[in-house]
Amino acid sequence: MDTSRNDQLGELAADASLERTDFLAASSAQLRKFLDGNADRIAELGGLVLIDDEVDYLAIASDLSFRSRSRYQDDATGKWVSETEVIESASELVELYNLADVFAAFQEATKAEAGLEEEPTATADLLKSADISPEETVALGGENPYAAAADDWAAAHEYEEPPEGEEEAAERLYDLALAFQERSQQTEAHLLEQFESAASQLTAVLGDLMIIDDEDERLTLRASGSFAAEVVPEDEAETGVWRKLDGPDDIVEFYDPTDVFGDLADTLAEAFPSLGEPAGAVDDNEDAEGEGEDAESEDDEGGEAGKGEEGDDRR
Repeated sequence: MDTSRNDQLGELAADASLERTDFLAASSAQLRKFLDGNADRIAELGGLVLIDDEVDYLAIASDLSFRSRSRYQDDATGKWVSETEVIESASELVELYNLADVFAAFQEATKAEAGLEEEPTATADLLKSADISPEETVALGGENPYAAAADDWAAAHEYEEPPEGEEEAAERLYDLALAFQERSQQTEAHLLEQFESAASQLTAVLGDLMIIDDEDERLTLRASGSFAAEVVPEDEAETGVWRKLDGPDDIVEFYDPTDVFGDLADTLAEAFPSLGEPAGAVDDNEDAEGEGEDAESEDDEGGEAGKGEEGDDRR
């Protein structure tokens, strides 16, 4: 065995490890300096979504912590799997992300937040040769990435030949419906993620908010801004086994975001009666008080009857 070669390799590995440590320390200090210098601005904005695509999501909250979510397709099952992580410090972030990409994401996110156009990615000559106007490049830049992904999928699965019969047509349509269902759920999950990032500064003041608390489902908006849910799936109704929903990807399997936001608004309106009251509502309420207890009991019965119905809130 050539010990001198092994010694050289060991020394090279040690030097590389030291350089990596120094690089990460310098990168962490640079990012920390940037965050400290812009802490007030980030807090005023209520955080920012920095990266939001099919495979990666990164947002910074008003307290300067990061929420990262990566997606990958499991080769064994063919399903998309999500992993969420809360990153508390700059040193943790530079272990996972290239610092140049992080700063570029800040640049693009702030431009998008301010409504500024993206920088052109082609010269005038290239645009002219491709017969594309600058206005078209701006329109393409603002395209919904999930709609585009669905269009790409559909284009890739266009068949040159029509189906030979009803069975093949049904099979193709079945696959298409499932594919677009998955795209829809991915879009809805990102919508919840964006809400969580935007809401974190406000929920930190209000604390945990119980949105739904029924026999077979519980949905809470935590003080951190994230949703937490537990449900008894229909196939477990007899056993009563609860399933914990970890993150937006799981939540959208059971809840429509439209219902979640509506129920949250109703919860806040109940806790703070003055919310959403039009002018003169107080006088109307005073007049309604004399209508008797029958109307009040009917409202109570109607509310209890609708509250527990799974179809009202659950998919």
